[in-house]
Amino acid sequence: MRVTVCELPGDPDRLEEGWAGLVAHVTAEGGDLVVLPEMPFSRWLAATKKVDPAEWDAAAAAHATWVGRFVELGGAVVAGSSPVLRDGRRLNEAFVWDDGEYRVAHDKYYLPDEDYYWEATWYERGDGSFDVIEAAGVTAGFLVCSELWFPDRARAYGRAGASIIPAPRATPWSSRERWLVAGRHVAISAGAFCLSSNRSGDDPSGLKWAGLGWVIDPEGTVLAETSENQPFVTVDIDQAQAAGARSTYPRYIPE
Repeated sequence: MRVTVCELPGDPDRLEEGWAGLVAHVTAEGGDLVVLPEMPFSRWLAATKKVDPAEWDAAAAAHATWVGRFVELGGAVVAGSSPVLRDGRRLNEAFVWDDGEYRVAHDKYYLPDEDYYWEATWYERGDGSFDVIEAAGVTAGFLVCSELWFPDRARAYGRAGASIIPAPRATPWSSRERWLVAGRHVAISAGAFCLSSNRSGDDPSGLKWAGLGWVIDPEGTVLAETSENQPFVTVDIDQAQAAGARSTYPRYIPE
């Protein structure tokens, strides 16, 4: 299957430009699956500690509007995360969009709470379920940003048959290489391909985003990375490699 990862501008004023570039890339390269960054279609709300429920609602509405534009990606399945208000709870919802059908994967569970990342202040953690979901004909298990630092979840996804780990991120330049280490660890732990996209450029809050989307194979080899000069990359992956990896070291070791 052909998978696309990307970095999209963290500045909402530049989002249309970034989206147009992604659409042009996917149109030219083709692809079965496109992974988007974490909550990409609004400003990064958790940059400030003061919670504004109206702004959360506006961000959720903006994301819902952008879902209607996924058809511009030419039939590719889309994986990402969105801010939602569900049953009176603010949540960061991982999703798969496939041929007009929007399906919830799980709600982000591990939430930081510090400068620029007041996530536990802004919204609630999910119920702790980390279930696999079908995406582009393969089994996927989402890890949203900080969830990459909990590789026991990756191991569980591998045991559940996941071939890909989509990982939408909103991570800063200051820890750029550290996150790549997490992605490689997750891929090895699960015996799956880790696919991550991120915000890029300067955020209006003053935060500098890392960019650095990646495709990592089940043995931890980085197959492709995005950069400022190449914000979109598409590569072929073979899910049979993941199926084989799950029976080898260290994946076969029992809990």
